[in-house]
Amino acid sequence: MKVKEIMKNLEAKHPGENEYLQAVQEVLESIEEVYNENPKYEAAKIVERLVEPDRIFKFRVVWVDDQGNTQVNLGYRVQFNAALGAYKGGLRFHPAVNESMLKFLGFEQIFKNSLTMLPLGGGKGGADFDPMGKSDAEIMRFCQAFVYELWRNIGPDQDSPAGDVGVGGREIGYMYGMYKKLAREHSTGALTGKSFGWGGSLIRPEATGFGAMYYVERMVKQNGDTMKGKKIALSGFGNVAWGAATKALELGAKVVAISGPDGVCEMPKGITKEMIDYMLDMRASNRNKVEDMATKFPKAAKFTAGKKAWSVKCDIACPCAFQNELDEKDAKELIANGVQYVAEVSNMGCQPKAIAAVQKAKVPFAPGKAVNAGGVATSGLEICQNAEHRNWTAEEVDEKLHKIMNDIYDMCVKYGTDAKGNINYVKGANIAGFMRVADAMLAQGII
Repeated sequence: MKVKEIMKNLEAKHPGENEYLQAVQEVLESIEEVYNENPKYEAAKIVERLVEPDRIFKFRVVWVDDQGNTQVNLGYRVQFNAALGAYKGGLRFHPAVNESMLKFLGFEQIFKNSLTMLPLGGGKGGADFDPMGKSDAEIMRFCQAFVYELWRNIGPDQDSPAGDVGVGGREIGYMYGMYKKLAREHSTGALTGKSFGWGGSLIRPEATGFGAMYYVERMVKQNGDTMKGKKIALSGFGNVAWGAATKALELGAKVVAISGPDGVCEMPKGITKEMIDYMLDMRASNRNKVEDMATKFPKAAKFTAGKKAWSVKCDIACPCAFQNELDEKDAKELIANGVQYVAEVSNMGCQPKAIAAVQKAKVPFAPGKAVNAGGVATSGLEICQNAEHRNWTAEEVDEKLHKIMNDIYDMCVKYGTDAKGNINYVKGANIAGFMRVADAMLAQGII
C-alpha cells in the first residue's frame, strides 16, 4: 500500500471533503506497515474497498414550523462497512452537517465498532437541521419527517442509528415512535438511545463519558499514577461531558473546566454533583450557553467569554464536543500548563498538528475511536437487551461496559507498543480495529 498514491486518488474523487480525507489518512498511515506485511490484503484491495462507503442515502426533509411555514432540510445516512455486522452509528443534527462530515464519522465508526468486539458495522447519518431555539413541537415534526424518509433503510438487523450531537433522548423518542408506526415493529433495536422503560438501556446516556473515564483511568495507571485529585478540563456540556464529569467525580478526580461556544466556566474547587445535574438542564434549554453554569452557581464557577477549556490549567484534557476542536495553539497552551494526559472523547477532536505537538512532548494521547467507544458499545448492549425482550440492571450494563473499555485499552497497548516499550495509542487503536475488519472482509470474499 502506498498511502500518498491512495490519498491522491481519493482527493481527486472527493475534492474538498477535508474531514473525511483527514480521517482516512490518519488510519492509513497507522496501518501501512501491517497492511504491507500481508499480501492477501493488497490482492483483495481491502483498503480501496474500505475507504468508500457501501452506500449513501441523501434525501429532502420537509416539515412545518410553529408559524405554519414550510421548511426544507437535507438528511443523510452513510452505510460504510458491514463486514462485522449491521451498520451502527449516530445521527447528528447540526447546521454544519454535510456529506464529508458524515463520511468521516462513518469511517471512524468502522474501527470504533470493531474495537468493541461486538457484531457491528460502521455507519453515520444526520441532517443540517439546527435544533437550537426550536420548540418541542418543531423538533417532533422534524424528527418524524426525517424518519419517514429513512425508515425503510434501517432496522435491528440492517442499520441501527443512535444519538449524536443535537440528538438526545427526546429526539430518539420522536424518531422511534414514528419508526414503530411505519414499520409496525415493537421492542426493536432499530434505534438505540431510547429511554429506559420502553426499550432503552440503563447507563446509555452516561455511557460515552463513563467509558472515556474508564479508558483514561487505565492510561493513568499505566504510568503508575492515580485519578485521585487529578484536575480535568472538558469541552462541551452535553451528554458526553455530563457522563465524563459524573464518572470523574466518582473516581476521585476534579473537573475544573467545562466550555461552550460562548466561552469557558472554570471551577477551581471542582464541579459538584449539583452542578453536574444542572448540565442536563443547560442542554435541555437549547440556549447552548455555558455561562448559565456561572449564573446558577456564581460562588463556585467563573465564566470567561471567548476562551476554551484548554486555557484552564489541568492534568487531563478531554475534548468532548466536536471534531478538530483542539488545535495546535491549544495543545501548546496545555503543554505549557503541565498537562499530563490528553484523551479525545469527541470524534477526531484534535487537529493533526495538535496531536503531533502532544506526542512530541511525550504526553500520552489517546484517539476518540478508542476513548469514546463506550457509547456505541452500550448501544450494542441495548440491541442485545431488545432481542431478549428484557432489561439488564445498571450494574450488569456498567460491568459489561467496563470490561469492553478495558479490553479496548489492552488491544491499543498490544498493537501500539514499540520495541522500546513506548505506547502509541493512535497506532494501536487503528491497527486493532483494522485487523478484525480486514480479516472479516477477506473471509467473506469479494463483495
